[in-house]
Amino acid sequence: MSLQHHRLSNGFRIVTEHMPGLASASIGVWVTAGARHETPKQNGIAHFLEHMAFKGTAKRTSLQIAEAIEDVGGYINAYTSREVTAYYVRVLENDVALGLDVIADILRNPILDKNEIEVERGVILQEIGQALDTPDDVIFDWLQEEAYPDQPLGRTILGPQERVSNFTRDDLSGFISQHYGPEQMILSAAGAVDHDEIVRLAEQLFGDMPAKPLFDVNAARFAGGEVRHIKPLEQAHFALGFESPGYRADDIYVAQIYASVLGGGMSSRLFQEIRENRGLCYTIFAQAGAYADTGMTTIYAGTSGEQLPELAGITIDEMKRAASDMTPAEVARARAQMKAGLLMGLESPSNRAERLARLMQIWDRIPPLEETIAQIDAVTTGDVRDFAQQMASTAPAALALYGPVESAPTLEALQERRAA
Repeated sequence: MSLQHHRLSNGFRIVTEHMPGLASASIGVWVTAGARHETPKQNGIAHFLEHMAFKGTAKRTSLQIAEAIEDVGGYINAYTSREVTAYYVRVLENDVALGLDVIADILRNPILDKNEIEVERGVILQEIGQALDTPDDVIFDWLQEEAYPDQPLGRTILGPQERVSNFTRDDLSGFISQHYGPEQMILSAAGAVDHDEIVRLAEQLFGDMPAKPLFDVNAARFAGGEVRHIKPLEQAHFALGFESPGYRADDIYVAQIYASVLGGGMSSRLFQEIRENRGLCYTIFAQAGAYADTGMTTIYAGTSGEQLPELAGITIDEMKRAASDMTPAEVARARAQMKAGLLMGLESPSNRAERLARLMQIWDRIPPLEETIAQIDAVTTGDVRDFAQQMASTAPAALALYGPVESAPTLEALQERRAA
């Protein structure tokens, strides 16, 4: 059996999948401790802590961490999202034990040196500045804030500069103490891995961790609203979001298929009508994002300030039209794209390890691939039309605008167009 999972006595979970024919493995630990688990005063600390994990441990300096993996030709990295922080390596089969030892070391033994904290603080402040100078990045943070105001889910992952500027060593170690317990961690490994060996190593490296109480996040509330930042940029940036299902909802695949038909590729409705037929933009897309208990279907486009009113109006019209004339062929194409993307992604051990960790986090089990495919295939044209009607008429909405957007329609005007 290639897919196996195990739980240590302290609650630490392990999931592995052996992939025959591969000479490498992807191994990582996914921690349920992201931006959503922060208090307002902590905003940005999960991401700061991710950076500090590579800045030295009780056993290794920051250089030695990098050299340990790169000396054997491997790769090490991490990321922080709103619901998880992940630390992972890609190594050859014979170096799996080394890779896992380094991951355990940076998770369990960070020294959080005060000098290194100051160095990394500067790096993160530069990262925040870079994000603020990237319109098609920052606009999604603003949209998120409008959709989920005064909630952890609505706050930026990087955090505001004033918070990041003041985090102390005690702040970082306190977040670790609160959130980095064995029940919050999932070790996922895919590729040239042996399950029994991974379990044995995990028992040595993580088995003595004391259990911690699980952190309960508040239920998300999609409020909606509008933010408009006027700036003399070359392009006007437009992001429109609608409340959608979370990843545990029954209609999550309906939402994803709808987003694919509406703006998921070159054959999508928005791309064809707004870019190909009218030449109003270079980039336009729709995507369905999901969290544990909520989600957001987002439409993004970049255009000129003069053309933005027309683009925004056509976007609403296309949403309304999709509710009435969505075709079986479009739904079939979107289903095929979803299944192909899923199956192609599984050819990569890194993607597979990521998927296993996320499924374990969501369901505490790994649903068979056939179950997922069946759920995608079960979505009908009627299902997607019903969802499209909801998106076009009643779903709560949020709007973010950036650039030369003085003449852009307000959210209220777009809502009136939805209702017309």
